[in-house]
Amino acid sequence: MEKSLAQIAAESIVERLRAEGCDAYFVGGCVRDLLLGHTPADFDVATSAYPDVVLRLFPRTFAVGAHFGVILVADEIDGQQIVTEVATFRSDGAYSDGRRPEAVRFSESAEEDVVRRDFTINGMLLDPQTGSVLDFVGGRADLDAKLIRAIGDPVKRFEEDKLRMLRAVRFAARFDFEIEAKTKAAIRQSASEIKRVSCERIRGELTRMLTEGHARRAFELLDRTGLLKEVLPEIDRLHGVEQPPEFHPEGDVWNHTMMMLEHLPAGVSPTLAWGALLHDVGKPATFRPGPGRIRFNGHVEVGVRIAEDIGRRLRFSNQESEQIAALVQNHMRFGDVERMKASTLKRFFRLRDFPEHLALHRMDCLASHGSLELYKFAKSQFEATPQEEVRPVLLLTGRDLIEAGYTPGPDFKRLLALAEDAQLEGRIRTREEALALVASEPRL
Repeated sequence: MEKSLAQIAAESIVERLRAEGCDAYFVGGCVRDLLLGHTPADFDVATSAYPDVVLRLFPRTFAVGAHFGVILVADEIDGQQIVTEVATFRSDGAYSDGRRPEAVRFSESAEEDVVRRDFTINGMLLDPQTGSVLDFVGGRADLDAKLIRAIGDPVKRFEEDKLRMLRAVRFAARFDFEIEAKTKAAIRQSASEIKRVSCERIRGELTRMLTEGHARRAFELLDRTGLLKEVLPEIDRLHGVEQPPEFHPEGDVWNHTMMMLEHLPAGVSPTLAWGALLHDVGKPATFRPGPGRIRFNGHVEVGVRIAEDIGRRLRFSNQESEQIAALVQNHMRFGDVERMKASTLKRFFRLRDFPEHLALHRMDCLASHGSLELYKFAKSQFEATPQEEVRPVLLLTGRDLIEAGYTPGPDFKRLLALAEDAQLEGRIRTREEALALVASEPRL
């Protein structure tokens, strides 16, 4: 496997530290990924060197966590800046906030350092010069057995940092591993404690689960460990909500949503991923069993409100929240796409990032009846319609109406929309034709 620039930079740091007589190794996720044959996104270095030594040895450093022994070392290779985290071996004191230790004690023992980490597969050290692995926690055996196992006492590991419960689920989904029995039992026992974690950190883990290419497995594991009802009770409520079989042969809303998640590829945008998760979140509250057939009248409007509530709770940016809510709000409009007037269709295409709406509709179809006819129609029309026809320079503006003798008021909006519709449909092509059209309308 060809070395990445990040690996080259990390190897240089290890070499420099060892030249000073310090122990230094690759540690954590990069070791795990290398052993699995994957290319690590970044590299972390663990060392016996204290932070002041690291700061002295490297000219470009950022002491982002020097109190915890963490220094960022920057290097430039082939015109690219590479930043490597370098952490001093340490043991941790008590974790009163469920996230960080109150105090740390620096150590010269690599073994003492790794036993405080989260999971065995993340607790191995690698000597980049020899390729040998230091494994004090059984990480290699768990990699071979495809197990996510907490290091030491799992209850204690989750008491120290409660986000580790979500990370266990994410790693199990990403690598298609199982969660070891005692570790899973500890998650179930401590699941309610996840609420002590900040909303931003929870959102980050959930977004990674949705965008790493294994979203269905992740959410099924969240469900089985009891974490789902704690972090997203709105999704937990999808269980058992029946749907009309003529439109949804796949079963209840939970199963439909899980099938949607199965179609999310690795690298999908977070807004599309969350839109897929939340598109039918309004159905439990609007379920009506009959007569005739099951109905969910108003589920879109209810779903939008729930999506907005989740956006606020998990502190999404305004732009992200608006796009997720828009995906929920518009996902049913594709049912009318073949009957839309040209003006309505073009306005539909004006939705921000319309390809995300298309992608959501495609997944919705594949996770239910399987027919892609409406998707293909909408996609072909969207691709065939130039942007200058979707958002043309308007033939008629409010200023034009004023110059023509109209008094500004509530009727302006109606008249301007009338002219724009006619323009979008190709019925008028000049300003004069637009003025003639509105002149034929009765004034309110």
